[in-house]
Amino acid sequence: MSRTAQYERYDGGSAEAERLVFEQLAEELMRVQARNRKSSGAAALARTFHAKPVLGVENARLRIHDQVPPELRIGFVLPGAEYPVTLRLSNASGSPQADSLPDMRGAALRVEASDGTHDLLMTNFPVSHARNAREFVAFAKTMAGARTRVQKAFALFVELPFAVGWSTAARMRRNVRAGARGDVRSLALETYWSRGAILWGEAGPVRYQLRPVRGAPDAPAPSRADRDHLSRELAQRLAHGDVVFELLVQRYVDETITPVEDASVEWREDDAPTIPVATVTVPRQNVDTAEARASARRIEELAFNPWHTTEAFRPLGNLNRARKAAYQASSAQRLGYRFTSDEPLRNKVLGTPVGAAFRLLNRWVPWYRLPLPADLLNLVFLRRTMRRKNLIDTDVHEAPPQPFPVPPPVDESLRGARSHDGTFNDLSAPTMGAVGAAFGRNMPPVLRPDLFDVPSPYEVSRLLLHRDTFVPARSLNLLAAAWIQFQVHDWVNHSRYPTGTSSVEIPLPPDVDWHNTPGGPTEHVMRFADNVAMAGDGGPVHFSDSASHWWDGSELYGSDEKAARSLRDADGGAELRLEDGHLPLGPNGIPLTGVRENWWLGLSVMHTLFAREHNMVCAALRREYPRMEEERVYHTARLIVSALIAKIHTVEWTPAILATEAIDIALKTNWQGPPAKWLERLGLWLFEAHSLTGIPKTVPDHQGAPYSLTEDFVTVYRMHPLIPDDFEICDHRFGRRLDVLGFDDVQGAEAEPLMRKTGLPDSLYSFGIAHPGAITLHNYPRALQHFERDGEIIDLSVVDLVRNRRRGVPRYNDFRSGLHKERIRRFEDLTAEPGTLARLKELYRSVDEIDTMVGLFAENPPTGFGFSDTAFRVFVLMASRRLQSDRFLTVDYRPELYTPLGMDWIDRNGMTEVVLRHCPELASLLPRDASAFAPWRPVPVPPNGPRDTAS
Repeated sequence: MSRTAQYERYDGGSAEAERLVFEQLAEELMRVQARNRKSSGAAALARTFHAKPVLGVENARLRIHDQVPPELRIGFVLPGAEYPVTLRLSNASGSPQADSLPDMRGAALRVEASDGTHDLLMTNFPVSHARNAREFVAFAKTMAGARTRVQKAFALFVELPFAVGWSTAARMRRNVRAGARGDVRSLALETYWSRGAILWGEAGPVRYQLRPVRGAPDAPAPSRADRDHLSRELAQRLAHGDVVFELLVQRYVDETITPVEDASVEWREDDAPTIPVATVTVPRQNVDTAEARASARRIEELAFNPWHTTEAFRPLGNLNRARKAAYQASSAQRLGYRFTSDEPLRNKVLGTPVGAAFRLLNRWVPWYRLPLPADLLNLVFLRRTMRRKNLIDTDVHEAPPQPFPVPPPVDESLRGARSHDGTFNDLSAPTMGAVGAAFGRNMPPVLRPDLFDVPSPYEVSRLLLHRDTFVPARSLNLLAAAWIQFQVHDWVNHSRYPTGTSSVEIPLPPDVDWHNTPGGPTEHVMRFADNVAMAGDGGPVHFSDSASHWWDGSELYGSDEKAARSLRDADGGAELRLEDGHLPLGPNGIPLTGVRENWWLGLSVMHTLFAREHNMVCAALRREYPRMEEERVYHTARLIVSALIAKIHTVEWTPAILATEAIDIALKTNWQGPPAKWLERLGLWLFEAHSLTGIPKTVPDHQGAPYSLTEDFVTVYRMHPLIPDDFEICDHRFGRRLDVLGFDDVQGAEAEPLMRKTGLPDSLYSFGIAHPGAITLHNYPRALQHFERDGEIIDLSVVDLVRNRRRGVPRYNDFRSGLHKERIRRFEDLTAEPGTLARLKELYRSVDEIDTMVGLFAENPPTGFGFSDTAFRVFVLMASRRLQSDRFLTVDYRPELYTPLGMDWIDRNGMTEVVLRHCPELASLLPRDASAFAPWRPVPVPPNGPRDTAS
């Protein structure tokens, strides 16, 4: 049993349940903080409480008494020891106000002790007005923005009783009235009490006090004409002498007399006598010098937290446990690390019934069959529902809270540029979305080891996935297939064990032989490297992403500093290394770039194109800003290119593969705000005002769960049917066929030499006039069903099926249900094609066992869609989340970081402009009124001209 278990009781019955409550309460306090700013008219956010400083000094001292009792000599509490102290005295209100108004006052001490830093926080009233964190937040919410007497009276006597109950509200009002005084003469003459108890090592819980020493000079009566009379009084007092306080503690007796969990009960000195342990001295000084003012400014930037301490002095009790999350959230918002925004009341009021109406309507009419305005609003409400129900946090969180050291300030270079590994995108949670962060979930994982091999994934692959005849997606060109792999390499990569160390074994039918390695023996099992799972505690299995989860161009730039620098010019310049316009080759024949796995001609084309784009952006930045340092040129160019890629994917690639007017409008709204049509804008104003601007004009919002990409997101991006089995290489000038190649001829080490031989213009043209495969059953590339990778021979379709099963992705029917679609009850609900229907029934015992990928491929998609409506629902949620969570695509998407040139570059350009910037000779071939991912115009071959020059 821990030393604190005998004193503490967790709200909700467990530390984890209580943590979830505290996280919600911290969000509420952030909204209080924002409302206080709005009501006060302040230019910047202040502290949620104790917003107005009265004194801030960095040169105070704490000296432990020589005669401190032996039982209290714990940690830094050593007789005669002396430590530097930073001291802040303040008014308690969340809005700066005149010192003469009724208020409580506070003291914050940061002690730099021998065993670490300790923050001691106190107010000048012996108890809290709130018994626990829930009451504390309820009080803060009702009082937020209340500035006049009428507003405060309404909050205290009407709103508060409804929030906490009449008797509790009465007790809270009594405490507030007793503690809030306007007749305070000097903060040097006040006594301050800790808010709740802290552990004092083996001595057990204590509460502490900071009390002025006897004989301190009196102060004049407060001046109501001087808003800042407390600051002036302290300045005059310190000009003539030291200000000295005594630090005392009261020891725990029992839970009735000295409760730990109830912070509203006073520990009376008759029951728990005070014991002096130290003095705190603020030395005589002039607090109006430039140096003193600079010191006070530094103190205002500090984030005090009672959990800045050591395990021996751990805070105790519900209110104290909540303070860790609350203080971290408040300080992060104040410092611009974390953000919140209030949903308009009209959206809350109207959203509930209208959302319910759409859910009812969708039982009979799918969203995509409604009139356009209703169609768009339906998507809005579907996304709202999924934000509430389909963002599952897979991070391992600290519960109960633990003491922690004062974090170092964020490196300034990380505030204005993307880190190499994705850290510090969210400055309040530096590892969020970084390399190594866990994949999240959109629905609870379902891990069924008894179904890992049922039905046989090999048989599912052969009967339902194998491509007999190529089925083209005629609305797209092959660049769309290359593009999505280019993007997936930026987003997701499950780590695998080295070949031969930890493998998954798939039983094969008796008549099937397989070679698991090139030249290896014939076997009756298929074997491939297993994924590396994160260490768990017996709960669901989770996996980490070895790429960053952010849209940061890591497929070009790499995911760590060493890799990133190796890809740049050898002289330390900002450009990416190119050889005559092409990426340099690595020792295995694969180009040197950020991500080099599963290489083929499509990736050579995309990486070459965007490496050239990066270098062109660098050149433009140098011309426009000749004094910009090379390191900033590089990072600024990376910001610009990464954002341009995100824009292309959002407003070009996705609307090309989901070719409907509603999706086109919805995705352009994500990036640039809604169209000028009054009906669409009115609907958003009424129901989701946050969508009235494009996401880049908003602040980061993680929608209640730490940002990550999800296993379900990975599942719907299994789009291997896009890849054809053969490729026609054509000349863009005369339309001649230069070659016809199989997939093995354009992948791995064969890809880059082929691209160099063909040239970027002809490679782009060849992809532009070719169709990818349709994402449907019976269209999986044959070449990928016997594919060599990392010394293994794998059937990628089998691997895809097995990965979903072993990662706990729910099977298709549960997947549908988890995404708020009706379950299918019969195989006939999925397909009417007789052959497919027969094979489904042959393989699966029930519709509930259909593999997710099989079900997604089998669905009949909405008109214009390149994949199923079920898969699309994950996009509804995650497409906006990838933008909304990223500070470089929201609050820091601004010319100060990107430069005005960079903002203009992103605004004016898309995929067509990128292609034409590097291959202007293709201008007449690209679509006039569609994206570069739509089929290009093929060059007609003269009747008597040579069609084929392939050898």
